Amino acid sequence: MAIGGGTGLATLLSGLKRFVDGRNGAGPSISHLSAVVAVSDDGGSSGRLRDELQVPPPGDIRNCMVALSEDSNLLSQLFQYRFPGIGDLGGHSFGNLFLAALSEVTGDFAEAVKLSSEILASKGHIYPATLSDVRLAAELVDGSTVRGETQIGKIGGAIRRLYLEPEDCHPLPEAIAAIAEADIITVGPGSLYTSILPPLLVRGFVDAIAASPAIKIFVCNLMTQPGETDGLSARRHLEIVREYAPALQFDRVVVNSEPITPAQAAIYESEGSEQIGVHGSISGDSIEGAKIVYGNLLDAGEKVRHDPFKLAETVLSCEQRP
Repeated sequence: MAIGGGTGLATLLSGLKRFVDGRNGAGPSISHLSAVVAVSDDGGSSGRLRDELQVPPPGDIRNCMVALSEDSNLLSQLFQYRFPGIGDLGGHSFGNLFLAALSEVTGDFAEAVKLSSEILASKGHIYPATLSDVRLAAELVDGSTVRGETQIGKIGGAIRRLYLEPEDCHPLPEAIAAIAEADIITVGPGSLYTSILPPLLVRGFVDAIAASPAIKIFVCNLMTQPGETDGLSARRHLEIVREYAPALQFDRVVVNSEPITPAQAAIYESEGSEQIGVHGSISGDSIEGAKIVYGNLLDAGEKVRHDPFKLAETVLSCEQRP
């Protein structure tokens, strides 16, 4: 079971799918793969569709469905196609429109996600964090309130309390059942306030995760995010998660061990971002009681990204570690 949102969750899922039913040959095998995806996005195509059609924002869910689909599947490319131009269709992705339309036809967004996953031959099950029309809100240290994921992603350091509106939203029973049956539960990687925390704020999720006998793993981000996590260390990321989910005790925290190149560091520094979590920057061998598991998790591209296969392999290795 993987929990989160944004590109981070999709990256992890695209790596984990290679191990479903032993598809990778020798090594670990996943019999059932599932994900709980944040539904608080209010920007871009997703935001427009939720405002116009009153459906949960489909963008993160679409990305995760595509990540779990066959790489060669033409339909997965179609789901990611984004219409050009500035007209009514401009900026919308086909997959978002498809999910919204199927939700209208079936009258059930969760059913639309399930059917779309079947069409894409996805190697796992995807659950929206909630079917309620939730919006992300934050009380700031100056007493003011900011609403909307887009705005909150710019003011992480000023947040006193993050919450969902309405706060009494509930998860899908199927998602709770999947958590109870999981052997491994991951949280992250992803934007701290706008991807990782929102699913954990849905009433009942943290208690379900805490009650599960699964190994619980926090996957640390590679870089800080300008405006959202400026200056936050790997340790502080996990401490903040625990502040919102005190009942959740992680067993492992997965951290990248390799430094980025000087050229990458210079580019990201100019954008207000810095690398976190490499060897030497974390004291001790644990964070908040979670044993640190290091690995070379960097993708070979110019941008600093997790390599999906390396990340998945490291996560799955946690099940065998003492």
